[in-house]
Amino acid sequence: MYQSRRGGWIELVCGCMFSGKTEELIRRVKRAQIARQKVQVFQHCLDLRYGERTIASHSGARLEAITAHTAAEILQQIDPDTQVVAIDEAQFFDTAIAAACEELADRGLRVIVAGLDMDFRGEPFGAMPQLLTGAEMVDKLTAICVVCGAAATRTQRLIDGKPAYYEDPVILVGASEVYEARCRTCHQVPRRE
Repeated sequence: MYQSRRGGWIELVCGCMFSGKTEELIRRVKRAQIARQKVQVFQHCLDLRYGERTIASHSGARLEAITAHTAAEILQQIDPDTQVVAIDEAQFFDTAIAAACEELADRGLRVIVAGLDMDFRGEPFGAMPQLLTGAEMVDKLTAICVVCGAAATRTQRLIDGKPAYYEDPVILVGASEVYEARCRTCHQVPRRE
C-alpha cells in the first residue's frame, strides 16, 4: 500500500460502517511509527465513543489521538517535525477539511484520512466527495450485509429496530446499537408520509 513518493500526498480510506476504515488507518499509522516517522493522529470531538483522546476500531485496535472540532484546529496543532497526519471520521469535520488536507500534502506530509463516504441515507457525507477527488490514493472498503451476506456499501441506521426516516438528522454518533452494514438492495430509508 505505502509507496515512496516525492513530496506529500493524501490517502483516503472510505466505506460504510463496519468495513474496517479505522482499523486500516491504525494499521497504516503503526507502519509509519515502525519506520520512525513522526505521526499525529486526529479525531473529531463528536466521536467520543472510545474516549476523548482515543480512536478505536470495532475490533478493538486503539491509538491515542488529538481531539479537534474544525479543520483549522488540526492545522494549528501540527508540530513542525510531523511527517504523517492521520484523521479519523473525516465526514464530521467542516468542509474546510479537504483544503486542510491539501495544504498538509502541499507541505510535504503524508495525510491518511478515514471516513464514511455516505450518510445513512446513502448520500455523500460532508466533505468526503472533495477528499475523494483530491486524494492520490483511495481505498473503498466494504463490510458484510447483515441481512443477506452480500458486500455491504451502505450504513443502515435503526431506531428501535426499524429503519430511520430520511428526514431524521444526518449525524447520530453510535455503533452496532444504532447502525448495521447493508448492501444496496437491503438498505432502506423510508420517508415520512
